[in-house]
Amino acid sequence: MRLLHLSDTHLTRALGPNRDGVDTRDSLRRIPAIFTTGNHDDRPAFAAELGSGHLGTEPVVQLETAERAAASTVAGYRVITLDSLVPGKGYGRISATQLTWLRSVLAQPAPNGSIVAFHHPPVAVPGVAVQSAVGLHNGPELAAAIGGSDVRLILCGHFHLQLFGLLTGIPVWVTPGVVTRIDLTATPGTERAVRGASASVIDLGGPHSPVFHTLHARDPHTGRTAYELDASELTTIIAKLGPAA
Repeated sequence: MRLLHLSDTHLTRALGPNRDGVDTRDSLRRIPAIFTTGNHDDRPAFAAELGSGHLGTEPVVQLETAERAAASTVAGYRVITLDSLVPGKGYGRISATQLTWLRSVLAQPAPNGSIVAFHHPPVAVPGVAVQSAVGLHNGPELAAAIGGSDVRLILCGHFHLQLFGLLTGIPVWVTPGVVTRIDLTATPGTERAVRGASASVIDLGGPHSPVFHTLHARDPHTGRTAYELDASELTTIIAKLGPAA
């Protein structure tokens, strides 16, 4: 099975370029069939427009709370979406209610195994403070819930760059952003975002599965600076969007 993994579309009601000069609708031509909540989303609005987030996949097993957690099966793979949204913040957390529900879903293995998808990564590049501040803040609890299960892959976004790591031995893939890409060659302690829509193609089921490929859109503006944050600005953002000290 082949997946197209997209994140950070940053679509808004406004038409045309955003404040960074990026037309997010122009960057995104099609939308995938399975959605998870991101840090900019509103749960009631998400539910009203997308329901469980699993469009065109049946049957859907859904957590019966306001949180958008659901599971459905595609080509023998069970795709489980979790809701890591912390309203008003940039960091993520998966609630105890979701983790209990996740354990119950995973109690019965799927034919080809399970894929878990949510927004905030449980892995980060060492020394990048903003990733540590706004990533998933209860990764060990998630690891305890999925350890020893049939989960084969964890898919995340949020960081606007591709990143690979492991959680309790399970591959974690962070797909780059559609709206902009973070340039880690910027001066440490600062942040620079550049133009260039990207996504991931993931192949499952072959002898080397999972295989990841980063896909870059053909964009004449690729590499141009979208914004830059100095150390002071980035520190302010971390304090605002990260957890309370």
